[in-house]
Amino acid sequence: MPELRQKLFGRFWNPMLVTVIAGVLSALYFGVTGTFWAVTGEFTRLAGHGMEWLGIDPHKLTYIEQIMHLEGSPVDRIDGWVVIGMFLGALLSALLAGQFKLRLPKQKRRLVQGFAGGIIAGFGARLAMGCNLASFFTGIPQFSFHAWLFMLGMAIGTWIGVKLVLHPLLLGKPKLEKAAPGARSMVSTTPKVQPWVGLAVLVIAVVFIILEFAAGNAKLALAGLFGVAFGLLIQRGQICFTSTFRDLWVTGRATMAKALSMGIIAATLCTSVIISLGVPQKMMWASPGALIGGLLFGVGIVIAGGCETGWMYRAMEGQLQYVVVGIGNIAGAGLLAWGWDHWSLYAKLVEGSPKYNLVTEWGWAGAILSTVGLMIAFYMFASAWEKRVRYKAAQKSQTVLMKAGVARKELV
Repeated sequence: MPELRQKLFGRFWNPMLVTVIAGVLSALYFGVTGTFWAVTGEFTRLAGHGMEWLGIDPHKLTYIEQIMHLEGSPVDRIDGWVVIGMFLGALLSALLAGQFKLRLPKQKRRLVQGFAGGIIAGFGARLAMGCNLASFFTGIPQFSFHAWLFMLGMAIGTWIGVKLVLHPLLLGKPKLEKAAPGARSMVSTTPKVQPWVGLAVLVIAVVFIILEFAAGNAKLALAGLFGVAFGLLIQRGQICFTSTFRDLWVTGRATMAKALSMGIIAATLCTSVIISLGVPQKMMWASPGALIGGLLFGVGIVIAGGCETGWMYRAMEGQLQYVVVGIGNIAGAGLLAWGWDHWSLYAKLVEGSPKYNLVTEWGWAGAILSTVGLMIAFYMFASAWEKRVRYKAAQKSQTVLMKAGVARKELV
C-alpha cells in the first residue's frame, strides 16, 4: 500500500495527460448531467444565500432569479455537488500526497490583493457567463462562439495583470531572511497521519455519494463523483489557468498552455459525440460582455494568483490566501448579480447579442475543424513564443558575458 501511494502521489502528474483526461471526463459529465463542468454559477448562488443571511432578497435580482435559478441549497443542485466534490477530491489528493500544510503568505498584504483579485475575477466570470471552465475549457467544446471572445479577453487581461503585479506598488520589497545553518535535510518531515486522513476523506465522499444514489438522486451522486475526480486531477496536475497565460508573458514557459490546448481538443471531439446523441448544447451570448468579462477575469486571476481551479486546489492544500481569493470570487459574483439590474449591465453589454452556435452556422465539419485547428494554432503559438523568449534570454545572457569578458581584458 505505501509503495502504491508513493507511486501515485509521490510526484505531480504530467499536466498534458491530466488535461486530456479532464477533457474526456468533462464531456462524459456533460452527457450524464446535461450541463457542463462549471463552478462560478454555484458561487453566484452562494452569494445569493449570503444576501439572504444579510436580510437582502436575492430573488429580486434578475440575474439570480432568471439565470442562476436560486433554489434549495448546494446539496440540492448538480453544480453544488460538483463543487463539493472538487473540494473533497483536491483535499484527499493533497492529504494522500502529504502536501497539506496550513500557511499564510509572508507578505500579509497578499491577502488584500487576493481578495481584490478574487472580486474582479468573480465579477468578470459572471459577466462572461462563466470562468476558465464554462467559458473556456468546457465552453469552447460546446461550439459556443462566446468562449472564443472570453479566451481573447482573458489573454489580454492576463497580460495586463502581469504588468500590474510587476509594478513596484504591488510587487513590494523582497523580504530577505537569514538561512538556517547547516545542510538542508532532503528527508520528508510530512506527518505520517496525512495519508490516513486522506483515506478518511475518500470514505466520507464515497458514503455521501452512495447515500445520494440510495435516495434516488443519481444525477447529484454522479455530479459529486465527477467532482471528486476533477478535484483530484487539478491538484495532481497543478492545473491553474492563471499560469497558462501568466507563464507565457513572464517566462515564456508554455507547458500548461500546450497541455490545455490538447485537453480542449480531447473535450471537443468527445463533446461533439455527446451532442450528436441528442444532449442539447449550452450556448451563451457572444456579446461585448463576454470579451470584457474575460478581460476582467484575466486581470483578476493574475492579481489574485489563481483562477477558479487554481485557488480551489491550493486552498485544499492549506494555503489560506486562496480561501480569501475564493471569498472574493463569491463577493464578485454577487456584485455582478446586483449590477446586472442596478448598473444596467445587461442592457449595455449583453442585450441584443446572439447566441452564436458554430455547428448551426458552419455545420459539424466546419465547427470541429475550426475548433481543433485553432487549438492547434494556439499550441504552435505557445511553442513558438516559448522558443522566442528563450532565444532572447540566451542572447541577453551572451551579451552580458561578452561585456564581462571585455571588462576583464581592459582591467588586464
